[in-house]
Amino acid sequence: MKPFGMAVSSSAQPPVQRAWWLLVVTAVAAAALWQHGPIAQWAHYHQFADARAWWSIPNAANVLSNLPFLWAGCWAAMQLARCGERGAAGNAWMCFAAAVACTAFGSAFYHWSPSNGTLVVDRLPIAWACASLLCALLAERVHPSFARATPLTGALLFATVSVAFWWWTESQGRSDLRLYAAVQFLPMLLVPAALALRLPPTSAGAVAGRDWCIVLVLYAAAKLLEGADEHVLTAIGWLSGHTLKHLLAAAAAAWLLRAVVQARQLR
Repeated sequence: MKPFGMAVSSSAQPPVQRAWWLLVVTAVAAAALWQHGPIAQWAHYHQFADARAWWSIPNAANVLSNLPFLWAGCWAAMQLARCGERGAAGNAWMCFAAAVACTAFGSAFYHWSPSNGTLVVDRLPIAWACASLLCALLAERVHPSFARATPLTGALLFATVSVAFWWWTESQGRSDLRLYAAVQFLPMLLVPAALALRLPPTSAGAVAGRDWCIVLVLYAAAKLLEGADEHVLTAIGWLSGHTLKHLLAAAAAAWLLRAVVQARQLR
C-alpha cells in the first residue's frame, strides 16, 4: 500500500487509463494551434537552394531524391500483401506504405515545377501517410479498432481536408497551415507520448519502441536539414539540406516499414 499523498507513476496505471493521456496531448496541441492563429506559408517557400538541372531534369537533386520513397513503399506493400494476416494495424500500415510510394510521385511532381498548384499534389500523399501512421500507432498501442475502415477512412478524409483548407485559404490571400500542421506533426507528438506512457502492444506484431525512437531521430534530423537548405549546400557543395531531408525522411519511412514487415514475419 502506498503512503498517503504519494504520486502513482504512469506505468502503475492500467493501460487504458494511461492511453487517455494521448487525448490530453492532442487537446493541448489543438488548443495551442487555435490560440496561435493562422500559420501562413512563407513567401519564399518555393525557392530552394539547389536548382541545378541534370539530363534536362529541372531541380534534379530534389526531384530524383524522391526515388527511395517509391522503393520503400512498393517493397513494403508487396511484403505486407504476402504476410496475409497483418495484425491489428494491418490496414493502416498498408495505407501508409501506399502513401509513402505516392509521396515519391507527388514530391517529384512538385519539385519539377514548384508552385502552390503542384504543392497540393506534394502535400496530399504526405498527409495520407501521416494519417495512416497515426491510425497504425493507435491500433497497436491503444485499441485495434483504430485501424478499421471507419476511423481509417475518417483520418484520410481529414488529411485531405487539411490540404484542401490550406489551398483554399492560400487562394483567398489568407494562408493558414494549421490543419495541415496538425496532421503532419500530431503523430510526432503521440509516438513519444505513447512510448513514455509505456503503452503495451494490443497484439503480436507491433512495432518495437526502439524502432519508433530511430524513426523519430531520423525525422527530426530531416526537418532540421530542411530548415538549413542553403547552409548545407554551401557547406557540402554538392547536396542541399532539402535533398538530404528527402533522403532522411525516406530512410525513416523505410526503417519503420522494415520493422512492420519484420514484426509480422516473426508472428
